[in-house]
Amino acid sequence: MNSFSTSVPGGTRSLAGTRIRERRIAMGKKQSALAREVGISSSYLNLIEHNRRRIAGKLLLDIAGALETDAALLADGAEVSLLNDLRAAAMAAQAAPELETTEEFAGRYPAWAGVIAEQGRKIEALENTVSALSDRLAHDPFLSASLHEMLSMVTSIRSSASILTGPDPVEAIWQDRFHKNIMEDAVRLGDASQALVTYLDAPQSGPSSNSTPLEELESYLGAREFYLPNVEAGGEPTGFEGTAQGKALLDRYAARLRDEAARVPTDTLLAMVRQEGLDPLRLTHALGVPMQTVLRRLAQIPLHGRKVGLVECDASGTLTLRRSLEGFPLPRYGDACALWPLFGALSRPHMPIAAALRSLGAKGETLRGYAVAAPDAATAYGQDPILRSTMLLVPVEDPGSDALDVGMSCRVCPKEACPARREPSILADGF
Repeated sequence: MNSFSTSVPGGTRSLAGTRIRERRIAMGKKQSALAREVGISSSYLNLIEHNRRRIAGKLLLDIAGALETDAALLADGAEVSLLNDLRAAAMAAQAAPELETTEEFAGRYPAWAGVIAEQGRKIEALENTVSALSDRLAHDPFLSASLHEMLSMVTSIRSSASILTGPDPVEAIWQDRFHKNIMEDAVRLGDASQALVTYLDAPQSGPSSNSTPLEELESYLGAREFYLPNVEAGGEPTGFEGTAQGKALLDRYAARLRDEAARVPTDTLLAMVRQEGLDPLRLTHALGVPMQTVLRRLAQIPLHGRKVGLVECDASGTLTLRRSLEGFPLPRYGDACALWPLFGALSRPHMPIAAALRSLGAKGETLRGYAVAAPDAATAYGQDPILRSTMLLVPVEDPGSDALDVGMSCRVCPKEACPARREPSILADGF
């Protein structure tokens, strides 16, 4: 341990002395002069500057006044958010800096620390924008239809113009028809272009006519953190603003929630979590219900500050429900990472899977994924079961050395030489 990270009594780490010394040196003030101004000996100030004595109260205020700075800046140093942003920037860069010296760096060079943190936030925002635009360009039906229509009209105009400007003469009556066709296509092209610009400029947050029914459902649940106590008590969901198709999905979700909440009430599940921990398999044995019910219920109850994520898919691999988790981005549509346990469970129905995961997102989480696949509904004799796979995501401090690196989707995943890669990433070097 270096001299800048000396522990103080009580186990609390303090770098106030380091900040005092750096500020004094930056002002060109001698240690003896500062000690004389605040009425202490040079030797005692030397101990303070080497973090070997606590400092607070009037002495801290006097030193701050002599150094022409805020006492809180000397006592607390860089804000916690700045330190978190620095650590996130380091993890996103997939580098191996000395994370234990993050606070020392922020204390010594606050301006540079702010620059790095701001760059990290901008990079994260840019990556999120690229990811959202990529999903939108690839899957937005309105955008696809509009571009197809515009290309058709451009082709029609080009065809008519090539005939009119060709080497063979065109009779006057046909010239008038071609001119009329070009004019009509040009008007339609202008209208389509304006509609497309209006659509692209429209806000993309919150429920809108551009949202899919699934997005309307997830927006409604997300605003309530997936906790619907009135529905669990047998009531109907209220306050939904969306399409009839979105309301139909919500009604289907509410019916399943009422059924599963009756079998596993919130109070019962919370008591079991306190007793057994957040282990879905142990909870499954203790409660005597299917594991997929436990996975869903854990994502539907308040866990007193603990955040979890939930993803479901059908047998085609299409995502049918998502509860997002900070640090583990989920794709807008079904082109998710094939390495997720969610999809591995489909090949082994009824077999519970637990896997340590490390997200390759900008603020990648380390977590454990618990997944199981089971028939979604009873089927007739001789028919194949209709499978649904469910995966719960639980953040952990250390997933272990065998953690699997997973991304959101191949298009925005930086993992190289991945055996499950379907297409090149747009985040390649030089992007």
